[in-house]
Amino acid sequence: MKDQRIISAEVENLGYTLVEIEREAGGLLRVTIENPDYERLITVLDCEKVSHQLSYTLPVENIPFERLEISSPGLDRPVKSAADFERFSGMEVDMKLRVAVGNRKNFRGVLQGLLTGELDSPDAKFGLLFEGTDGAESQLEFSLAEVDKTRLVPVIDFKGRKS
Repeated sequence: MKDQRIISAEVENLGYTLVEIEREAGGLLRVTIENPDYERLITVLDCEKVSHQLSYTLPVENIPFERLEISSPGLDRPVKSAADFERFSGMEVDMKLRVAVGNRKNFRGVLQGLLTGELDSPDAKFGLLFEGTDGAESQLEFSLAEVDKTRLVPVIDFKGRKS
């Protein structure tokens, strides 16, 4: 928790938003960032700036790491916070629950955003429209505590602009 607080503060001081912190084998510390203005993409220079700052801060704060990697969220961006679940309402996601609902933990569907409660309260309920086993559209109501992980389903358009 201390690690996340320190890294988040450093990232925010540089003008970015912390999306995720991951620890991998071999001492890899991966920090995922994005711009508060979501339309502006993260560049290599942005990652370099954050990497440079954290390379000095982490040893001073006694946060262990062997290798540091700074990256953008990518096309299959993780959806973590209540604000993310609201922000990405209407988008398709892959979701894995901590405990099975109807013998099922994995769902692909369209986020419905906040259904009941206050956005940042523990009792907030969000919705996911998905295709049930019978082929009919169903809605799953869930709290953030019930979610193991959620990622956006990448949307790729190869048609793009004509040159």
